[in-house]
Amino acid sequence: MTDLAPDSQLQFHRMSAVNLSCAGCAARAEKAVNGLPGVVEARVNFATRRADIRTEGATAPDALAPAMAAAGYPLRPLQSAAPAEEDGSAKTVAVAVAALLSLPVVIMEMGGHLFPAFHHWLHGLIGLQTIHLLQFALPTAVLFGPGRVFFRLGLPALRRRAPEMDSHVAQGAGTDWAWASLVVFAPAIIPNSGAYIYFEAAALIVTLILVGRLLEARARGRAGAAIAGLMALRPDTAIRIVGGEEVETPLDAIRPGDMLRIRPGARIPVDGTVDDGTSEVDEAMLTGEPLPVDKAPGAALSAGTVNGTGALTMRAEAVGADTALGRIVALVEDAQATRLPVQALINRVTAIFVPVVIAIALLAAAIWLLAGATPGDALVRLVSVLIIACPCAMGLATPVSILAGTGRAAELGVLFRKGAALQTLGTADLIAFDKTVTLSFGRFTVTDITGAPDTLHLAAAVDAGSEHPLARALVEAARGDTLPEATDFVATPGGGASAKINGIETHVGSAAFLRAKGIDAPDGDTTQVHVGAEGRLIGTISLADTAKPDAANAIAALQSAGKRVAILSGDAQGPVDRLAADLQVQDAHGGLSPEDKQSRVAAWQAEGLRVAFVGDGLNDAPVLAAADIGVALGTGTDVAMEAADVVLRQGHVASVPAAIEVSQKTLANIRQNLVWAFGYNVALIPVAAGLLIPFGGPGLNPMLGAGAMAASSVLVVLNALRLRRIGGRV
Repeated sequence: MTDLAPDSQLQFHRMSAVNLSCAGCAARAEKAVNGLPGVVEARVNFATRRADIRTEGATAPDALAPAMAAAGYPLRPLQSAAPAEEDGSAKTVAVAVAALLSLPVVIMEMGGHLFPAFHHWLHGLIGLQTIHLLQFALPTAVLFGPGRVFFRLGLPALRRRAPEMDSHVAQGAGTDWAWASLVVFAPAIIPNSGAYIYFEAAALIVTLILVGRLLEARARGRAGAAIAGLMALRPDTAIRIVGGEEVETPLDAIRPGDMLRIRPGARIPVDGTVDDGTSEVDEAMLTGEPLPVDKAPGAALSAGTVNGTGALTMRAEAVGADTALGRIVALVEDAQATRLPVQALINRVTAIFVPVVIAIALLAAAIWLLAGATPGDALVRLVSVLIIACPCAMGLATPVSILAGTGRAAELGVLFRKGAALQTLGTADLIAFDKTVTLSFGRFTVTDITGAPDTLHLAAAVDAGSEHPLARALVEAARGDTLPEATDFVATPGGGASAKINGIETHVGSAAFLRAKGIDAPDGDTTQVHVGAEGRLIGTISLADTAKPDAANAIAALQSAGKRVAILSGDAQGPVDRLAADLQVQDAHGGLSPEDKQSRVAAWQAEGLRVAFVGDGLNDAPVLAAADIGVALGTGTDVAMEAADVVLRQGHVASVPAAIEVSQKTLANIRQNLVWAFGYNVALIPVAAGLLIPFGGPGLNPMLGAGAMAASSVLVVLNALRLRRIGGRV
């Protein structure tokens, strides 16, 4: 499903989806809402915590709420969504509280094992009973304070027979806490083989999983900031012409057919056409074209673009969501949701794993009872299985690798805003680049001069007072030289400029501009500025937007690694082809709108290719979001960086190969962690159940089970820390 825009025959509702703690939750919530009577189609977006729902006309959102609440994923109006669910600071506080409460328990328990003298000193200082009470009180505060979310969501999921990661955490930590509480407060019913206190395991389970959730939330990134940045490009008001008078009007009140005044330097408020006046409009935010575009009566104008020095009167034709800017907003909003593939796999496995573990634990206890074991010994086997199967290592496998990988990447100048990019960037088949500012400088430089020796000096003298990008390039090229004095400067928007030099009127501009002055100037296939005076052509200056010095090496490195490379640009095809030839890129497309770029990416994806796109501008935001992986330059617009999955902090495209290396090694690390985490459970569950005892093998009591669980988490973390060696610098 790619579009849930409102349909005239159906009702469209946009709701806040609650209790989405993982990609699996979003999938289950989507399945639940799609199964409700009256729902024609629904999509639940994990990144934005939003549900877009189409219903039959008679079905209202209120009718869906009770069923979704019963399913564990309530739907609420967007404005009433609980802020704590999206507030990263609340997650940070929860982690901090859990860690502070857990630390003393870990020190008391593990410190005594590591340093016997500390154990004896502590017992002599406060006594065994006080230690046990503290070990009970602090983890209890962890479980029913920061950790209550696992019980609030996980236990109902168990009752619904739809267990998830929260269910497994609640089961493991709750079992640890309950068994240790029995040892402290009802020791008579516990056999000596199981009379161990390990409250620290329950506290650590909750704390470490909360840390993982915080890391995952940060890696997922924020979806709303890009949309806010896009909408900020719209002016709040427009100058409407009513009865010959100019009236400042709220933008929401503008309707198609209204006549609007566009002052010099103002942003175009809506889409429409020029009715009167001439000017140049900077459309780089839409097209990437570095040169302003000439506008005359009948020319199209787009919302969010910036008017130049001329005043325009325009007729509004498309407003609000129907404008090109509004469509860009919709494209980013619809394409930006990310579901972490590996985490989704973990949730699918957990849905099967949790009930299987519970069944094995109950079966083990029943078999031992039938074999003549005491109820206490059978209970030890049951608890050992439940504890050994706690998903601490599973829950950490992905976020810890993400933390280590993104930390190392940051040192290399690469910021992974979304965890999914770590899984997908390294597997990209095709890397597509924007041209202007990404591969090229985005500013013109003089590449060739033909004609009289003083051609450049004359052009720079005339253009010394102009703000046009080509004029600035000419003045920059002549910097340091002594220029003749120019007077009576006159600029012609879209054409060029004229001035008197030594009393002779000199013209600098396009071929058409000079021909209008009676000077024969040839058309060319490059960006050219002609200089003429006294009815004759003095010389021609060629300019080009040149490639960045690191672009060639970056593209060569990608191609040598077996990646396809392409260029997608809003600039004209001629400059794009020239840059592509310089960089030895065979696949280059110019003259593309944001929708065209997105369509090109979609076509590659339809061929089965995984596409990464590298860009920097607002016009790149939709394709950055629509590509499998969006990579933005850190020197680009905030909107592009918010829409991207990866940001190159220093704006160097040479960081793209480094980002791919980080992705590949991090993905391998995640796989290693998952193999260990699941393998550890599969290997030790039979031991915990006592399967080896009849054959003279060892059993596994709850204390050792908790220790093995903690050891598995430590190994996962240590393996993830190996990512710090990526790139050879530690």
